Amino acid sequence: MAPLPGAELVRTPLQLYRYLLRCCRQLPTKGVQEHYKHAVRQSFWVHSDEDNPERIQQIIQRAIEDADWIMNKGKQGTPSGGEPVGLPFIFLMKPG
Repeated sequence: MAPLPGAELVRTPLQLYRYLLRCCRQLPTKGVQEHYKHAVRQSFWVHSDEDNPERIQQIIQRAIEDADWIMNKGKQGTPSGGEPVGLPFIFLMKPG
């Protein structure tokens, strides 16, 4: 199950970036949303030099799976301290 409709249409790094930022808007609180937006942006730059098409598709698939996990955890709420629940590494790269 994808976190938002349209996950199956994500094919490029730019599409992935936009998709993940849309996912962030669905998270329960502003603090959690900002936390994951920052993680998405950081990961985007970490993978900006990736040029292997097969690896890019693997990264896209993994990022969508991670977003699904985060969205499901977000629906369960946050711990008593108000911190985000879980943070699997969200992979993405700079659009080329």
